[in-house]
Amino acid sequence: MPFEDELGEALRRAGDGFTTDRHALVEAGERRGRRLVARRRAAVIGGSVLSLALIGAAGAYTGGLLDGPERLDVAAPPTPQAGQSGKNGGPDARKPSGTGAVSGTQMVAILKELLPPGDFSPDNVSGTETSTPSVGGVYDDGKGKSTILFGLGRVDPDGFNTRQLTECGDKNLQEYDDCTVEQLPDGSKVLVEQGYEYSDRRANTKVWRATLVTPQGFHVQASENNSPAEKGAGTSRTNPPLTPAQLKAVVTSDKWRPALNDLPAADEEGFRPGPSTPLRDKEGLEALEGLVAKYGIPVASKGGEHGYGYVVLDDGKGTSLVQVNVVEDHGAADFPDGHEAPLADGTRVKVTQRPAEKGKGVVEWTVDTLRKNGLRVTLTAYNTANISGGATRKAPALTLEQMKELATAPAWNRDRN
Repeated sequence: MPFEDELGEALRRAGDGFTTDRHALVEAGERRGRRLVARRRAAVIGGSVLSLALIGAAGAYTGGLLDGPERLDVAAPPTPQAGQSGKNGGPDARKPSGTGAVSGTQMVAILKELLPPGDFSPDNVSGTETSTPSVGGVYDDGKGKSTILFGLGRVDPDGFNTRQLTECGDKNLQEYDDCTVEQLPDGSKVLVEQGYEYSDRRANTKVWRATLVTPQGFHVQASENNSPAEKGAGTSRTNPPLTPAQLKAVVTSDKWRPALNDLPAADEEGFRPGPSTPLRDKEGLEALEGLVAKYGIPVASKGGEHGYGYVVLDDGKGTSLVQVNVVEDHGAADFPDGHEAPLADGTRVKVTQRPAEKGKGVVEWTVDTLRKNGLRVTLTAYNTANISGGATRKAPALTLEQMKELATAPAWNRDRN
């Protein structure tokens, strides 16, 4: 199973995934929006192992990991050996691992060297015998215990999603106190984010993380919180123990070079933008933004990828999130029952109004449409910008009639017959 697939459970906890079954498509807007957030956050596999290759990345640290590109002689992907195991014990069929030149014990020793004085009790440790060497454990500097997660990986430096690992999230959709991205002289990027474990801030658990990505496809990430466990343990201190500068120093240290050198290059992603192609395809976003403009409601923020787009509208009466999902060649058999009479051109329209699954007082209005040519456009609007937070207004900024007009607009057809 590809490494990215193993992230499924962690990403689903943040609302990842977009399928075309009836239930999922109606709720697709929230999940696709949450996916953008999830890609920028540390995900967890198996309870406490830091996930590295969320979707893709690039970047490096001059004088640290790289000291110039020639310093990293990346090993060719080794042929998997019989009985080669991953973190969870079975044969690691996800992707080629390293040779095991750097053990889990060595990973722990390096991390301890880089941490400030204190006691570190490791757990869930793996070395380069796996494709994602990682260390998780509890750190205690005498001022309150903290969970620290660290890991290494390889990603496609030229892939479609490379940029997202080092982009700060949209503050209209994601709660965090601070986020910075620094471009280093060699083209590397390092992100440091001071965020929270829960997007709706229902607990005071903070999660601070640093992510380094290199032009060669090396990915180094560390995260910490102000709690001795990841979920439900309560906070042990006001802030995590390492400062943002100390987190950055951990991920940019050249001590990780041997382990990174032992990892084979990542597989290429399915989509690789060419020189004249934007890094992120904004078809869904650009179409949505252009159509919404006719109503004269200011757009506070926006984002999207491929057939997904969102805008946060702010008419001065409270923010409102509007999301669109566009799926081509969709089968009519999967369209939900209870739709209105087809329009003159044969387009089916299904309107749903209901309370959102998350957020106090948040409502979700959906206009789901299916055209005769198989193009399915699903527009969803909320009476808030942050679905996990509370309502900011009584109803979405768009009326149902406006949503119908947007979802059935000819612009979505593009060049289709």
